[in-house]
Amino acid sequence: MENRIASITRKTKETDITLTLNLDGTGQTRIDTGIPFFDHMLDGFARHGLFDLDVKVSGDLDVDSHHTIEDTGIVLGQAIRQALGEKAGIRRYGYFILPMDEVLALSAIDLCGRPYLRYNAEFTVPRLGTMDTEMIREFFYAVSYGAAMNLHLKIMETGNNHHMAEALFKVFGKALDAAVSEEPRIKDVWSTKGTL
Repeated sequence: MENRIASITRKTKETDITLTLNLDGTGQTRIDTGIPFFDHMLDGFARHGLFDLDVKVSGDLDVDSHHTIEDTGIVLGQAIRQALGEKAGIRRYGYFILPMDEVLALSAIDLCGRPYLRYNAEFTVPRLGTMDTEMIREFFYAVSYGAAMNLHLKIMETGNNHHMAEALFKVFGKALDAAVSEEPRIKDVWSTKGTL
């Protein structure tokens, strides 16, 4: 496969984002969003998905965390889509069930070119560090639409809120790694339509 690397810059009145993603990396990260807990979550996603991820975000955190997190999700989704190109020779589907102590999380992905998010996770605290927990869903919604992927995320066994958030980001990384991996028996796009 060709080098599957994408670099995207997005600047609005609310955020200024520069992001580089290597789908064939080793989990190396350099992340600065201004939200330490979000940085920790993105690091878990990249390390466990074996993606190299470089992210620099300057956002209107004096307002709240919403624009920074949502816009980072948009850009990450766009980078996934761009790095995949025509998606020839990939497995397309990926899934994983990940335990994190008492928590159990599931992610299933179809890189079908049709955006959709099914999200089932209930947090019992309003924020983790300076990250609003309601923004976790908004982040994954933005990623799914930016990447044009069908994404299912579910907390199957609840517990500590930090564990639940971390499990969601890590299981997403593992499922995405499976979906973007090479399928040597398929040379073209894995679809009856001939395109994804």
